[in-house]
Amino acid sequence: MGIKYLWDTNTVIYFLQKQFSADAEKFVDSTLEESPPAISAITEIELLCWKTANEKDLEVLHNFIDEATIFELEKAIKLKTADIRKAHKIKLPDAIIAATALFHNLTLITRNTKDFITIDGLKLANPFEK
Repeated sequence: MGIKYLWDTNTVIYFLQKQFSADAEKFVDSTLEESPPAISAITEIELLCWKTANEKDLEVLHNFIDEATIFELEKAIKLKTADIRKAHKIKLPDAIIAATALFHNLTLITRNTKDFITIDGLKLANPFEK
């Protein structure tokens, strides 16, 4: 089963805290039937910084990270990130996530599509709009 989707940080948090609407949950479940979860190294770092997580949250979080495919920051992703930042007003973490999705030809699953909509060639899926 090949990887088809890159999960944005907000998607992972909604998933782990079971905060999806019924339709969003159905969409995410269908993506999991097609493709294992995958995240950028920046999403992994953002998740590990989760300040309000209790012990149970951290256990669930670490289990998710252990099961997910994590795309590290290889040189091509760094170069693509720089190109995105030069062309768009976008925060560095979002640019890294977008560059990772573009480099690996993945659809980015995010609720924050407005942060990414102007990036040419980036495929987006908002589970809350399904």
